[in-house]
Amino acid sequence: MTIESVRQAFESNLLRLPNVVSVGLGEKDGRQVIQVGVARKVPASALGPGERIPRSLGGYPVEVVEVGLLTAEVQEERDEG
Repeated sequence: MTIESVRQAFESNLLRLPNVVSVGLGEKDGRQVIQVGVARKVPASALGPGERIPRSLGGYPVEVVEVGLLTAEVQEERDEG
């Protein structure tokens, strides 16, 4: 499987985990990784077994990145006339 197909296969399950706000692709140390964005990093000991982000998915490494809370911003249309 490609890294994109692995990301797509696991994205909805990852987004259900506590603190997870995004799932994407990135690069670390010259290797492609699945990046999981969390609002804030917490110690693994503070999470239950079903709440932990796996270290790899489909043979690809997973990198957890603290990104904070993400919000959508709506831009107003301007009349250019």
